[in-house]
Amino acid sequence: MDLPTPVPFFRPLAGSTALLVAMHVACGGSPAPVQGEADGDTLAAATVPPAGSYDWLIHGGMVVDGTGAPGRILDLLLKDGEIAWMGVVGQETVDVAHVLDATGLVVAPGFIDAHAHGDPVGSPAFRNFLAMGVTTIVLGQDGSSPPARGLAQHLEAADRAGPSVNVAYLAGHNTLRLESGVGFGTPDPAGLQALAGLVATAMDAGAFGLSTGLEYDPGVRAGMDELVAAARPVAERGGVVMSHMRNEDADAVEASLAELLEQGRRSGARVHASHLKVVLGHDPAQAQRMLSAMTDARAQGYLVTGDVYPYTASFTGLAILFPDWTRPPHDYAAVARARRAELLEHLRTRVEGRNGPEATLFGSGPYAGQTLADVARARNRPFEEILVELGPGGARAAYFVMDEGVMSTFLADPFVAVASDGSPGMAHPRGYGTFPLILQRWVQEERLLTLEEAVRKMTSLPASIVGLDIPGTRPGPPSGARRARGRISEGWAADLAIFRLDAVEATADFQEPHRLARGIRHVFVNGEPVWTDGEPVMGPGRGKALRFAPNGMPPSTN
Repeated sequence: MDLPTPVPFFRPLAGSTALLVAMHVACGGSPAPVQGEADGDTLAAATVPPAGSYDWLIHGGMVVDGTGAPGRILDLLLKDGEIAWMGVVGQETVDVAHVLDATGLVVAPGFIDAHAHGDPVGSPAFRNFLAMGVTTIVLGQDGSSPPARGLAQHLEAADRAGPSVNVAYLAGHNTLRLESGVGFGTPDPAGLQALAGLVATAMDAGAFGLSTGLEYDPGVRAGMDELVAAARPVAERGGVVMSHMRNEDADAVEASLAELLEQGRRSGARVHASHLKVVLGHDPAQAQRMLSAMTDARAQGYLVTGDVYPYTASFTGLAILFPDWTRPPHDYAAVARARRAELLEHLRTRVEGRNGPEATLFGSGPYAGQTLADVARARNRPFEEILVELGPGGARAAYFVMDEGVMSTFLADPFVAVASDGSPGMAHPRGYGTFPLILQRWVQEERLLTLEEAVRKMTSLPASIVGLDIPGTRPGPPSGARRARGRISEGWAADLAIFRLDAVEATADFQEPHRLARGIRHVFVNGEPVWTDGEPVMGPGRGKALRFAPNGMPPSTN
């Protein structure tokens, strides 16, 4: 079947290989390398390494290149932060500074976490991501980011801090709403113009697109005209809109997805559904309906994608349980006094409708590590009174409200990437186990995915969604290189995850969410080793703050 012809407003991004491969697979094709790439045997027979010295030889590993193509035993030569050559070195004399014997190991592109949280300036170590084989994380999620006018300076500060992984940013709609002066109100035409102007400012400074958090304040107040206005500068620059959708409950999530698709249709922007789930939904057919809606949109010319993490509990603040009239800009203490009985009834109904207090596990605050039911029993008080006492901002919690069959349905779709929605400090194991768990359970045990498809979902697919596979995307100072990421290919960034598949293990759980994963033997970031045999490599971080290049052009330096 031929690929659908894009409608006039759609701008395909140069280099978005993974999305085109996914479209080919979805239409019945095999996940083979894109046309024009050489077969591994032909490559090895027809070429020898160019003369000169190299930084690293990665020898004898099973190279799974990220495209979905079958793995091949190949050698890699790394030089100046990129993959300089791939083939079989054999008897040729190669001048290399270091050799890594990868015999019996999988050599994959470094995993790309398209939805993560963290502070590369204040806490640049990111050991949890390195232990998972992650080499690039995308921050500025759920509508929250550095201010648009300060993003360039923030990226410079991140470069100076030397993060252990590469970091990329989205511009957060909620942050920009406050920065523009719209705040918690309804924007007039001048407000819409100011908001759109800040989106453009952020992208010209290097943001890869826009994130929305429509379940959070103040984004929950945005209507379609505002969402379209904020997305148009993203469309003009070829970026992506990533959305924490308005409501993920079973009775509202399909309408929320329809809103996101409409935002893409009216603005012309590529749209992406973050952490796909159906809260309190147990029917995989509902997940399939959502995926079908996304398929229908792609048939009309949109590139619509999503991501998922392999856990059945979400994690966010208690505000998700509270009614709008208790959250900013309202004075919580005042409304809690004036409408206490109404608030107690709302919270009791809300929690009981979300699998009860046993399904809420505190991850921060005074009761971290305990369920809401545990706390209520220990204090001999109704659970809703505990919540009123804490308030909407009093803690964050894991909510066991998802169905494994539904999540597996999302995960199997070729346009759904893997992303953790995790961070170094979050009390949810997804920040420490997402990528190893995919390899451990969904590749080896459940066999839902092949190794090659799982790697594609963790490398070239998220790279193409974000725009990291566009050669114009470049690290900022001190490096001026302009390298594409997400695949093992000559000239691409030497970000690598090297592991023995049957040794990979996600060890974190809800009782000990900060246990590092095991089995990722080596991690390279920008051509340098940063993780080996379960430990970080001593020395400065090798990650860079990446800047988006709008439509393949370098970002403004003004």
